[in-house]
Amino acid sequence: MVCTAALADGRGEPAQGLIIGYRASVVAADPEQIDRSPRASVREKALARWKAASSESRERTLRLARDVGVGVRAAGEAGNAALLKFERPLKGRSLEDAMRRVRLHPDVEWVEPNVLVKRLQTVPNDPFFDPFQWHLQLSGAGNPASMNLPQAWSQTTGNGVVVAVVDGGVRFDHPELADLGTRLLPGYDLVSELAVSNDGDGRDADASDPGDWVTAQEVQDPLFAGCDEADSSWHGTFITGQIAAASDNALGVAGINWGARILPVRVAGKCGALVSDLLDGVRWAAGLPVVGVPTNHNPARVINLSFGGDAPCSAAYQDTINAATNAGALVVVAAGNGRGALKRPADCQRVMTVASVRKDGAKADYSSFGPQVALSAPGGSVAPANSVEPDTDWLLLSTDNNGTREPNLNVLGYKQGTSFAVPQAVGVASLMLAVNSSLTPFALIERMQLGARPHADAGQGTCALPSSGVCNCTTDTCGAGLLDAAASVQLATGPAAIIAPVGTVDPGTAISLNGSASVALTGSSIAAYQWTQVSGPTVAIGNAQAAVAGVALTSAPATYVFRLTVTDDFTPTARSGSDTVTVVTAYPATSGGGGGSSSLAWGLALWAWVLAVCWQQRRFRRQQTLA
Repeated sequence: MVCTAALADGRGEPAQGLIIGYRASVVAADPEQIDRSPRASVREKALARWKAASSESRERTLRLARDVGVGVRAAGEAGNAALLKFERPLKGRSLEDAMRRVRLHPDVEWVEPNVLVKRLQTVPNDPFFDPFQWHLQLSGAGNPASMNLPQAWSQTTGNGVVVAVVDGGVRFDHPELADLGTRLLPGYDLVSELAVSNDGDGRDADASDPGDWVTAQEVQDPLFAGCDEADSSWHGTFITGQIAAASDNALGVAGINWGARILPVRVAGKCGALVSDLLDGVRWAAGLPVVGVPTNHNPARVINLSFGGDAPCSAAYQDTINAATNAGALVVVAAGNGRGALKRPADCQRVMTVASVRKDGAKADYSSFGPQVALSAPGGSVAPANSVEPDTDWLLLSTDNNGTREPNLNVLGYKQGTSFAVPQAVGVASLMLAVNSSLTPFALIERMQLGARPHADAGQGTCALPSSGVCNCTTDTCGAGLLDAAASVQLATGPAAIIAPVGTVDPGTAISLNGSASVALTGSSIAAYQWTQVSGPTVAIGNAQAAVAGVALTSAPATYVFRLTVTDDFTPTARSGSDTVTVVTAYPATSGGGGGSSSLAWGLALWAWVLAVCWQQRRFRRQQTLA
């Protein structure tokens, strides 16, 4: 998927107005600190001050428009900045002239056009249905990018952490989401323009997704110039399912956090979101006041913002992100799908930017990348040409709807894009908050980076700016490494034991057990290592209290499991974390004759299994309707 916005200098798509930063902005007098007071009277006074400041800012903007001769329909807010709404959309020279006149006013520090930020569009995918969510499984030789959720779930399956999905709304009637009950909060619709909203009204309390299709005729409308004809994407519904689809309910897919409360914040409609709506949506999601909108009494601790753009981070974006972060919300954003350098909001400060990797750990063909990326997570891709797996085995599966325009049947569907790498990190961050609610946005990013596994060698060339398709990631291009849910959750409260994989070796081999990649939290270090054997034929462990231990395996084929426990020097009480590694010994396979009846039986069993799998896959090729 890729999402673009107009160029900041006004030469791109038509703008609906201007977002303005004043040199002494009354809107910037944000009552975040006071607003967190438990006393209702203080909160009410803070909100009243915000409303008064916003009213003064609107009057100031109307005066500014008259002073510089720019036609204005109304004035408002865009996050922490002021908003001037044009009488009609402007582009090209007309827009440049309006921006120049406003910029030259002595009260103005900066100005940018209020344009549509297009939703990250789904790359076409095969509708083949695979019941296995590969990206949530244990990582291994055949699954290097998987996130180790089973090990994370052994520590926590989540609780009522509030997660906001600032997107296009959600299908509340999808069985996998309706089953969430009170965990799926009402949310709010912040789409302000009727033509974009597609639901017949402006801002209201209905955050449901009516569909965001764009017709060939609408593409001719100046409002949607630069947009593509497209079916409805059901983008927010897919992301919501990734984070918190009902789990253990014998239906559909599993979410990452089984107990999270989801706050849908609708900011996007046809073709995407206006910058002003997007910024207001981030503020509201974090529990900050937005004039004309009821207070959000369920502030989010994590905000999923799967949007990107073709302009650098602007003051309007950065100020709003700062406000949300100061309020205690981690803003997680998509790297974008331009294959090159990051653009807003991915290049803004204080966000967690997530790049997309394939099943084999390589950077996905579409994913943007760069030094600002925090880490990488599975975003789905079609299978490479040399793969024996169907395309759908490399895509991501989540909650969807099969309506091309209006909502139709609630189904499970496949998508790919950096949009869908973001909720992986969002879900894991919410699991971390479930075990340690005191973690700050910075601490969440830091610990997820510490727990990340090294980037995989997928046999590709090294990623390098200005542009790369499929390539091997490095810490300079795709962040600290591959998202690991188990290590991240462990690091929410203590150190993480990280063991280098061993895999299958010959019987009688002497091997090394390497735990030198284990990490402690900032401010502490690993003080002790302890290797023990969990199962398998008993063997002696050399240097069992060192980071790297040695083992001589027995001469017969067997399976061994070893555990590493690490302890940090945190005071007053040291903390521990552990992990296990499985080692299998087997004789190399031989070729030629000598198979006998056992080889024949094994071959028949294998083919029976293959046929059974093929039959199952054929059953699931049809898009499945959820009852």
